[in-house]
Amino acid sequence: MTEMVVAARAPAPAAGRWGAAPPQELLERLKDYGQEGAFAFWDELGPEERDHLIRDIESLDLPRIDRIVRCSLKSQGAPVPTIEPVPESSVATVDDRTPEDKERWWRRGLKAISEGKLAVVLLAGGQGTRLGSSDPKGCFSIGLPSRKSLFQLQAERILCIQKLAAQCTDGSTVQIHWYIMTSPFTDEATRKFFETHRYFGLEPSQVTFFQQGTVPCVSPDGRFIMETPYKVAKAPDGNGGVYAALKSKRLLDDMAAKGVKYVDCYGVDNVLVRVADPTFLGYFIDKGVSAAAKVVRKAYPQEKVGVFVQRGRGGPLSVVEYSEMDAAMTTEINQTTGRLRYCWSNVCLHMFTLDFLNQVTNSLEKDSIYHLAEKRIPSVHGYTSGLKLEQFIFDVFNYSPSTALFEVLREEEFAPVKNANGATYDTPDSARLMLLRLHSRWVVAAGGFLTHSVPLYMTGVEVSPLCSYAGENLEAVCQGRTFHAPSEISF
Repeated sequence: MTEMVVAARAPAPAAGRWGAAPPQELLERLKDYGQEGAFAFWDELGPEERDHLIRDIESLDLPRIDRIVRCSLKSQGAPVPTIEPVPESSVATVDDRTPEDKERWWRRGLKAISEGKLAVVLLAGGQGTRLGSSDPKGCFSIGLPSRKSLFQLQAERILCIQKLAAQCTDGSTVQIHWYIMTSPFTDEATRKFFETHRYFGLEPSQVTFFQQGTVPCVSPDGRFIMETPYKVAKAPDGNGGVYAALKSKRLLDDMAAKGVKYVDCYGVDNVLVRVADPTFLGYFIDKGVSAAAKVVRKAYPQEKVGVFVQRGRGGPLSVVEYSEMDAAMTTEINQTTGRLRYCWSNVCLHMFTLDFLNQVTNSLEKDSIYHLAEKRIPSVHGYTSGLKLEQFIFDVFNYSPSTALFEVLREEEFAPVKNANGATYDTPDSARLMLLRLHSRWVVAAGGFLTHSVPLYMTGVEVSPLCSYAGENLEAVCQGRTFHAPSEISF
């Protein structure tokens, strides 16, 4: 571990406008919350550094941060309700779904979209660090024939749904508003990427960017860690920070003013995500619940994924991480169904009513309980052991009076990109193959034929989202035609 040698700093220049001591009023405020250590290096700072430190501290909502730190530390080790399997009645499985159900939900969802009742929220605060890129993850191309980025694939799916929804009406224009949450590390680059690519065909007015918040990193006893002598170490507040950000930026009010009733929320790194899925929306409206989530079956008992559970008999549905479950629980079998008792994996594909989001943002702020993650934090003394505080997107399910789960097939809707090629799972290569295989099945089902110069299990064709959202309406394009893999099929 490398430590900064404080004594080696040059003597500070003249005291400047702040004087020899820190501003008394601000120092007293910090003392009220036990954070006066933020001024520990004051005597060694130059005028500009002192200005930077003052601005940094004044930017913090100290009462709120103190509440978050205290409540989060206090919650550690507190008793939690027992974990029960999700009741079968709470899950709409693929096997139980009839063609009539799917058609009804599809039409009902398209109708709601055509009436402007759906908004889409994208969680896009992460960088592609594990993929070998410092760019926002949404800018990443997984190597499809089209070379399209994750952002472009998702934008074009929105365009396709808008067109399908317009066909349900008199043909008038339908716009789905897309709210994109960035972070301090991705905001500028994300905005420039959209501007450079002319919003991928969307109207700029229907895309809103907003940043998630940050929270100071703290020591185990709750003290701020100083990244430099004049800067408090901070980290993004997790993907669950979307709720506080939507509230503080008044974007929930913006949705209400636009007539939005339902909000589709998802993560950027799923190549197969069905953005603004009419079937899921129609099911959600049909069930009349406050919250819903798409789920996939665990691939095997030891798969390291969070799963939905019931918190106590008759309690709310929520998500537990793999690390929270003991080995015996992960392998328990439901003797009636023959499935794992805890089998419904959370894949960050959620739907909420706007009313529920307005209520739950207040509840989350009132409780102020964040997850604590032990990390190595960059500090004035080199990397030091500390705590990052974050909320998770699924935390809100604990507050939902009614939640429904909607099973989808992994090979149709869940191909995450989390690790660089060469890893054993969730790589650009694995996601690309999942998309090419799915789209190849669409083409064959629509009467098309494929030729290929490498084994078909290693390749396939890509269907542009502008052609088809989920395999529909491809007969006119594919019937009787032959396509060579790999290639893109587009109008």
